[in-house]
Amino acid sequence: MSIQQKPWGGRFEEATDAFVEAFTGSVDFDKRLASHDIRGSIAHATMLERLGLLTGEELRAIVGGLEAIGAEIEAGEFPWSVRLEDVHMNIEARLTQRIGEAGKKLHTGRSRNDQVATDVRLYLRAEIDRICGLILRLQTALVDLAEREAGTIMPGFTHLQVAQPVTFGHHMMAWYEMLSRDYDRLRDCRKRVNVMPLGAAALAGSSFPLDRDYTAALLDFSGPAANSLDAVSDRDFAIEFAACASLVLMHLSRFSEELILWTSAQFGFVELPDAFCTGSSIMPQKKNPDVPELIRGKSARVFGHLFALLTLMKSQPLAYNKDNQEDKEPLFDTVDTLSGCLRAFADMMPHVRPNRPAMYASARKGYATATDLADYLVRRGTPFRDAHEIVGKAVRLGLDTGRDLADISLEELQSLSAAIGPDVYEVLTLEGSVAARSHLGGTAPDRVRRAVADARVRLAALQES
Repeated sequence: MSIQQKPWGGRFEEATDAFVEAFTGSVDFDKRLASHDIRGSIAHATMLERLGLLTGEELRAIVGGLEAIGAEIEAGEFPWSVRLEDVHMNIEARLTQRIGEAGKKLHTGRSRNDQVATDVRLYLRAEIDRICGLILRLQTALVDLAEREAGTIMPGFTHLQVAQPVTFGHHMMAWYEMLSRDYDRLRDCRKRVNVMPLGAAALAGSSFPLDRDYTAALLDFSGPAANSLDAVSDRDFAIEFAACASLVLMHLSRFSEELILWTSAQFGFVELPDAFCTGSSIMPQKKNPDVPELIRGKSARVFGHLFALLTLMKSQPLAYNKDNQEDKEPLFDTVDTLSGCLRAFADMMPHVRPNRPAMYASARKGYATATDLADYLVRRGTPFRDAHEIVGKAVRLGLDTGRDLADISLEELQSLSAAIGPDVYEVLTLEGSVAARSHLGGTAPDRVRRAVADARVRLAALQES
């Protein structure tokens, strides 16, 4: 390609070095923006025709040509060229090749600077919508599981030590709540993504009387960006998305860690479906939780992309700089990684099989009802600190004799406190302990079912919207 064929070739006398051409090109990765680039160009051309900068015939030629190019790309027949640098110039050159001089008029009133910023926002807006759909699908799987296991008793942990009994359903609803906040953060992030840079041109706007509100409406943006310098140069919306994605992956990584622990022989709380596990090349008995392990590992990858984007932007002066070409690969990979992890979880969770006897037996270890005994004493007039000490002595007795609190005789318990009566065993059972917390946010099976019902209403409303 001669220097005159470059979109900026008029000012140059020397052709671009072949290595530099490949080094500075971005078409290998930014071609995934093609459908958004075409949509933005059709909207821009429609606005230009409205202003009289294109004729009706030229607009029809441009729209028809762009739609035909979209079909070529969809069919895998488009002749991408690194010599044309990026997705924008590849499409524009192909358009001119197809329809002639009218294709050269498409770029009137815009720059690749506002064009790429618009493409990325269109792309990210669509991906946020898709990712939010995956979150809702995973939440639905968790709610279904929580409803089935609302009364399945398991140990709750702090410091990875048995703390108090909860239910498996209550535990699943904890992950549902975390994902709800993730969903809300992404929807809020979308508001700042959904602002249109087109019309900012290179950095200072255009001398043409562009109707930016009209173009924004055509592209379903909430409105045009208010400042041309800001519109083309900042990528804070991409950084915010990466931060939101990092929080989702942090939650999924923690969830993965629990599944990995729970599937181990030492816990044996759940079994994952075979389709989401692999075996060992040497140990025939192994069933490895590869999907949760990989998701736990992929969280680090997305965290790295967040810091890469922050570092990319931190020292750039206004306005656009070539550095910003480097925003796409971490952004694209963040989208792909997050989407894959959410899909894996959403597909896997409906097939997770809890081991109820193992969870129940584990909940009987570690004196999980000790706090309930202390509360029992408080309700009978014992100051909490005294109750705490009394129960500590009861636990010590249990440790010394190898018994759970529920197995210690009434006489022995009464020797520690006269406030203890025969009804004490109602709070020393796992069922009684769980049922006692029937308040909002509590672990009682009925409370879990009410939380599930509330969640289903919210999910239905979000899916409809």
